[in-house]
Amino acid sequence: MGRNQQTKYQEKSRKPIKDGFIRIISGKWRGKKLPVKDKEGLRPTTDRTKETLFNWLMHDIRDAQCLDCFSGSGSLAFEALSRYAGYTTLLERDKQVALQLRNNLQTLKVDNAVVIETDSISFLQQTTEQQFDIVFIDPPFNKGLVQPCCEALEVNNYLAPQALIYIEMEVQLSDLELPDSWKLLKEKSTGQVSYRLYVRD
Repeated sequence: MGRNQQTKYQEKSRKPIKDGFIRIISGKWRGKKLPVKDKEGLRPTTDRTKETLFNWLMHDIRDAQCLDCFSGSGSLAFEALSRYAGYTTLLERDKQVALQLRNNLQTLKVDNAVVIETDSISFLQQTTEQQFDIVFIDPPFNKGLVQPCCEALEVNNYLAPQALIYIEMEVQLSDLELPDSWKLLKEKSTGQVSYRLYVRD
């Protein structure tokens, strides 16, 4: 095989890895697949975990104001929108990933969501008048992002009085210091991942 042929073959071989997708598991777009960028730290929530989470949220998701703090693939945000969330705000730092999220919103003809291209922690350091009913915290692992995110959400007024907060993190991260008003409702672990649902009481 010549060098040019070999290069073309290698490029073709990489393509399936480069172009991934997420699948919406329920709601008005059930079964719909959406493309995602292959980026370091991008770790879409598995279908099984999503199913568990949205079973937990079954009675709260409709018409909820949602915030997806580290949107990445948008797996949680799109699932929430498919299940008739009222409005969803997606925070994403990577320019290409944010563009893909906007394209996917356009594909689905969504008019009740916005993608904000920003560093999530910096964004959450600003005080806000908009409060959220459901917040998803699912950052890249091993970056130390969960703690400052939780603190910023509480201190800067992002949470409605009875807000539900979902945290997906590495299972060994056991020393979180959460606000006293956050009460653990549900908890589960699979392999290296721990996921929890809190209510702000």
